[in-house]
Amino acid sequence: MIWQNVSALNISYFRDVGRSQNMKAIEAEGLRKEFSSGVVAVAGIDLEIREGEIFGFLGPNGAGKTTTVRMLTTLLRPTAGRATVAGYDIYSHQHEIRRSIGVALQEAGLDAMATGRELLAMQAKLFGVSTSQANNRAAELLELVGLVDAADRHVKTYSGGMKRRLDLASALVHSPAILFLDEPTEGLDPASRQTIWQEISKLNSQFGVTVFLTTHYLEEADRLANRLAIIDRGRIVAEGTPSGLKASISGDVVTVAVSPERRDHAGSILSQLEGIKELRSEEASLTLFVNDGTGVVADVIRMLDSAGVPVGSVAISQPTLDEVFLRATGSRLEGAEATQDGGKTL
Repeated sequence: MIWQNVSALNISYFRDVGRSQNMKAIEAEGLRKEFSSGVVAVAGIDLEIREGEIFGFLGPNGAGKTTTVRMLTTLLRPTAGRATVAGYDIYSHQHEIRRSIGVALQEAGLDAMATGRELLAMQAKLFGVSTSQANNRAAELLELVGLVDAADRHVKTYSGGMKRRLDLASALVHSPAILFLDEPTEGLDPASRQTIWQEISKLNSQFGVTVFLTTHYLEEADRLANRLAIIDRGRIVAEGTPSGLKASISGDVVTVAVSPERRDHAGSILSQLEGIKELRSEEASLTLFVNDGTGVVADVIRMLDSAGVPVGSVAISQPTLDEVFLRATGSRLEGAEATQDGGKTL
């Protein structure tokens, strides 16, 4: 099994060198990154990730997800704050951190002219293993990520999904305790995305690997993460389990489609609706958080009709991560649908 012979990769030496007694997988306090241009990419965030969990970092492109990963993986020095990864301080024990983690960034650095087997064996040798051990490790990893049939093909012939799986395998050659995955399914087709999800779940459930996953896909965060944090404009605006975050929005969500030019007028009218807890305005719709969706629909239609505001549709749904994100940030994630599965459109 892949995680049985860790000592062969010369990692045991680092287990106690400079390691904090705090055994949380990742911990950060006030972590901040401001670039020389004055742009604040990460505005002082706190994180606490337990060993053995999948932690989702959910947010739109440009929210600060990748910058956070680069700081935690010692690729970028923070402007302020503190953090430990695998018990090691990110400032004073960078080498030990790099021996304890696996990293798969958005841009996969794969040699297109190498075969999958050659690439993995070469990566293993960089961690000081013998040729025979490296070849064995490559074979194990190819089997783990389902690339045995393509093992001796050049990487340039791989599909996008296959390259992502090979990049994942490359991050695992030294049996890391913590795996950082930055947008691992970005741009993949649904079938390839499902395959990557299965591999991530397997690594966590069978081998106990802690996974730090950044994503802007709601379904990905909901499906994989034990806990997640929503980041927006460099700040964490919500955190918890997916089910807990959804449960924090009690009642129903009613989405009313109206034309953009009548949206503000419609919002002013519906804000007077009895039983409404919150109203969010979007480009061509209004989202109402209410106690009883079915009970208010007739009033919504009646009030807008009386005011001469045409209604495209009215949908009732249970709260989803999309609504959690909307409520926390004031906008939806790009590409997220206003009506989720299980919703009822009238």
